[in-house]
Amino acid sequence: MDVKIYTTPTCGYCHQAMSFLDELGVPYKEHDVSRDRAAAEEMVRLTGQMGVPVIVIDNQPVIGFDRNRIRQLLASGNGSKKSVRFGLKIADALKVAPQMGLAPTPGVIIGGVTPGLLGEKAGLKPGDIVTGLNGGSIKSAADMEKFLAAVKQGNIITINFLRDGKTRKSEIVV
Repeated sequence: MDVKIYTTPTCGYCHQAMSFLDELGVPYKEHDVSRDRAAAEEMVRLTGQMGVPVIVIDNQPVIGFDRNRIRQLLASGNGSKKSVRFGLKIADALKVAPQMGLAPTPGVIIGGVTPGLLGEKAGLKPGDIVTGLNGGSIKSAADMEKFLAAVKQGNIITINFLRDGKTRKSEIVV
C-alpha cells in the first residue's frame, strides 16, 4: 500500500492526520509542500487543490482530514492474498490465566509477542487477554486463529483486550 501525505509545518489537521496514520500503524511518506515545490505542483496536479492536508492512498486522493474516507481506502487496500503474520503466542485464557494468578476470563492470553510484527505494532504485550476482534467476542485460541486466518492486508482490526484488569482497545491496519 502506497500512502503519501502533503503537509505544511503549521497545518494542525496535517499533524492530526499523521498521528492518525501512526496510531493505525500505516507507513506513509510526508511531503512538505512549503519546502518542496515539486511536491506542491504534484499535489495540485493530482487534486486541483492548493490546501493541505492531502492524503493519497494507492493513487486515491483524500482532501482534508477525512477519517472515514481514509479508513475506507485503507480497508479496501490491495486485497492481497499474502499471509498476514501477527507474531503472537496465544493460549485459552480460561485455562491458563488461573495458573498465572489471574482471574479466569474468556478470551486469549498473550504469552509472547514477536518484535516488529503486527501484534507488537498493535501494542499487545505478554499477559494481555484478547476478548474481542472487530466487535465479535473471542472466547478461545481457536476463535482467534479462525479470525486471523481470514484477515487480508489492508484490513483494519479493532482489538479489545484486558491489561492489568482494565479494558483497552487498539486498532491497526494490516
